[in-house]
Amino acid sequence: MRCKVGVCPLDMAIITYQPNFAGNTIYGVCFIILLFMQLFFGIRKKTWTYMTAVCLGIFGEIVGYGGRLMLNNNPFDMNNFLIYLVPLTVAPALLTGGIYLCLSRVIVTVGADYSRIKPKMYTYIFIGCDLLSLILQSIGGAIASMANTTSSRDLGVHIMIAGLISQIISMIIFFALWGDFALRVRKAKSTGNLTGQAPLYESLRADPSFRWFQWTLFVATLLIFIRSVYRVAELWDGFQSHLANDEVTFMIFEGPLIIIALMMMTAFHPGRIFDDLWIPAGKGYRFFKHGDTGPTDKIELIERNY
Repeated sequence: MRCKVGVCPLDMAIITYQPNFAGNTIYGVCFIILLFMQLFFGIRKKTWTYMTAVCLGIFGEIVGYGGRLMLNNNPFDMNNFLIYLVPLTVAPALLTGGIYLCLSRVIVTVGADYSRIKPKMYTYIFIGCDLLSLILQSIGGAIASMANTTSSRDLGVHIMIAGLISQIISMIIFFALWGDFALRVRKAKSTGNLTGQAPLYESLRADPSFRWFQWTLFVATLLIFIRSVYRVAELWDGFQSHLANDEVTFMIFEGPLIIIALMMMTAFHPGRIFDDLWIPAGKGYRFFKHGDTGPTDKIELIERNY
């Protein structure tokens, strides 16, 4: 006999509760709205790489909450569980990829001389770390999905945890470098020695929205970090642990943190903040050629070795 709700007790299910239909539907709808908004701004402002990373992450969230709705109908089905588990575990790594693209441009704008590493290296290093995390989580998810035994399934979960831990470690290093950069800029500003700023971004630096953008970027990153720590704790003792079966904790630390982070990343979308300077900042451009002050899409720019 195949287990289903009303036939077998819930303590025989993969998770020992039926995910709340209304709550998970609300989260799913929020992500769908955020996806369309990110697509709108991404296409309009031509932030293609950022849009791709963030939208793939949001799509993963949508699929994951779809899996939870399927679990509401049948919490005994392993496929339903994996449709929920794998996308929701992997998706935030794609969102941080978008954040890394933003910070490299912030550093070019504020003053690359105050960064310990070249701005482009933030993208290369930390997106590389994200890819490692994604590969580990994907391999773990694949092993768990194909497992026929508890030991094989546990192996898959452990590999997923390793991927999450690698993501957390890379985010800690990212925070350290970002904090060091911010402190060095602050110190230079307080002593009146803030030099070497790219003239191309003078108006952007003076715009209050750029300052807010940096704060929202920091808060969004922090929220994703907190969620990742929670996810490791949730999976650490396996699917049958108390935390893995505590829906209230899940509904607080999973969906809302990512939704709030994405709301900030949408309200202060980098395409809206940087506008025509998004591409030049990504390439490390600093100057207008020959003092030209025309629109950035109609002038030739000089690139510094970033």
